Amino acid sequence: MQTHSIDDWLDALDQATPPAPPPADELEQAVLAAFDVDGPLARLDAGYKPREPQLQMSRAVARALARRRALVVEAGTGVGKTFAYLVPALLAGSRTLISTATKSLQDQLFMRDLPRLMKALNTPVRLALLKGRGSYLCLHRMKEARVSGEFPDRRTALSLARIERWALGTTTGDFAEIDGLDERSPIIPIVSSSRENCLGQECPDWKACYVVKARREAMDADVVVVNHHLFFADMTLRDTGVAELLPSVEIAIFDEAHQLAEAGVQFLGTVLGTASLIDFARDTLAQGLAHARGVHDWQGLQAGVEKAARELRLAAAGPLATAGRELRGTLKLGWKERATQPGFAAALAGVEQATAAALEALTAVRDAAPDFARLCERALELRELAKTFAAQPDPGDVRWIDISPHSARLVESPLDIREAMQQQLEGPPKAWVFTSATLGDDEGLTWFTEPAGLSDAEVLRVGSPFDYPAHARLYVPRGFPKPAEPSHPASVALLASRLARALGGRTFVLTTTLRNLQTVADALRERFEEAGDAIAVLQQGSMPKRMLLQRFLENPAAVLVGSASFWEGIDVPGDALQCVVIDKLPFPPPNDPLVEARVQRLEAQGRNAFAEYFVAEAAIALKQGAGRLIRTETDRGLLVVCDPRMAGMNYGRRLRAALPPMTPVANEAEALEWLQRLNEERA
Repeated sequence: MQTHSIDDWLDALDQATPPAPPPADELEQAVLAAFDVDGPLARLDAGYKPREPQLQMSRAVARALARRRALVVEAGTGVGKTFAYLVPALLAGSRTLISTATKSLQDQLFMRDLPRLMKALNTPVRLALLKGRGSYLCLHRMKEARVSGEFPDRRTALSLARIERWALGTTTGDFAEIDGLDERSPIIPIVSSSRENCLGQECPDWKACYVVKARREAMDADVVVVNHHLFFADMTLRDTGVAELLPSVEIAIFDEAHQLAEAGVQFLGTVLGTASLIDFARDTLAQGLAHARGVHDWQGLQAGVEKAARELRLAAAGPLATAGRELRGTLKLGWKERATQPGFAAALAGVEQATAAALEALTAVRDAAPDFARLCERALELRELAKTFAAQPDPGDVRWIDISPHSARLVESPLDIREAMQQQLEGPPKAWVFTSATLGDDEGLTWFTEPAGLSDAEVLRVGSPFDYPAHARLYVPRGFPKPAEPSHPASVALLASRLARALGGRTFVLTTTLRNLQTVADALRERFEEAGDAIAVLQQGSMPKRMLLQRFLENPAAVLVGSASFWEGIDVPGDALQCVVIDKLPFPPPNDPLVEARVQRLEAQGRNAFAEYFVAEAAIALKQGAGRLIRTETDRGLLVVCDPRMAGMNYGRRLRAALPPMTPVANEAEALEWLQRLNEERA
């Protein structure tokens, strides 16, 4: 086999045919040189110094890339895992796909980390960023929106005007360029395309299409950054551009891999959503009035589909729809308890009839405009989905209903991503790297590897370089009310108020449910007002997440109360955050349909579902929440878990062992003494 030097690989990056992968030992030596005390990374950052855990991970990644193997790496906070996989990937000179958990992490890799490393390593690779259709402006739909003038409210019409001004100067069409535009804004589905409504080459703006441009750039690039949702959506829909890209890739890296399985479950299944029905009805009316006015009763057809969507949501919500309960976020409901109700079958039949009526009308004018052909396909697909959910589910799959304040989604999905990933792993040989700070609580990282079909992969656990025993304390209050007791949330708030008062704020309270979020936040406000404390209570949902964090950073005399979305992906380094309070152990809800199905499968295999599933899930979530506390090697802080089961139950030892090695404190007095010490150090 011919060998190549590192220079040979770098020189060949711009050639049509890349060289063979570098031998493992040569790539490993090149990686070590990059991380050397006098190497290119040290020249990039004056404060750089080699970290043994980072070197350990980067060497393992280099070997996996060179040998085209699968590697799973759990790397603790502070390891520097991003550079530990990017440096070997760039030096390997092979075509690389990097997938992250969120679009914001994609942007960070593409705009900051990769360009900095390319400059430091002098690797002239071509980068591309690829997101889903909904992230890009559709010029055709923007023009159609202006003509139709159909908007849910005046604010949406103003947003369209803003987007039209931005469209005059953008080169990417990526909505992320627009400061302050919420990705949940109702204008986005109006001016972006979906698989269902895209006209493809029939579109009059095809040549200027930003989605086409992004995919073309991805196919020409050496390193492409995508996200997990995009990766799995393509397995099912073949609509994201990844299907064409993946076979040509020699290295696939998944960062924040702990979110991979849930992303896959969401996208590998079948979904009928009321939002899709409403979008279809709106587009049918707009195109009917624009291109076939008077031919059919377009308003009547729109009203029929929207009525069917509303009735489906009401039937799916069941008692929730009439109980007067305000929904926050999304609730996952069991399938059987809804699907067996008479009104549910009637609602699905109503969807089938309304979409069939729309299909008949659209078919009659199919040739009048390109949009009608796509609308016919959408009507047919929605009609068939209604039939699918009226029939029995496929064996081995699970069904559930997602209910949110304004919509419902019927979902049928596999229980995990094992089969889908194994199909990918059995394809053309390539290197696979999966990494996160939390992938399991055992040496085999089975929480991740088993449902991901990676039982044969090499596994590496790399601990954090931070001095947790010296810099962090863990307090589990004994004699505390149990989570099932009515006094528990108020007791959490009372303890959190005393701890926050000792620090003058600088505290996160992480709750396991939205109900506890509200209760704890209200009780904290009451405590601070009674005592005359100048400590603000910032509550998830009161403003956008980014704005909440900005408020907290600008004024650390605050307690931020957050639920699920604040347990991970939040980075508050320094002394702005010095106390994290977790209300109770984050066990998965036993009545969640996916949880029920996974438990039933484990029990059918004769396995202990509590130990293998519930405790393992709690350990992962607990590690994520605790990871908010210590973000740099100089950070100091206190972690409090307000759940006496962590101290008193046998599984509590396993959960404590899953956390970083923080020094335990015996009682509240010791906890307050530690916080007082942090105050003095900060002063």
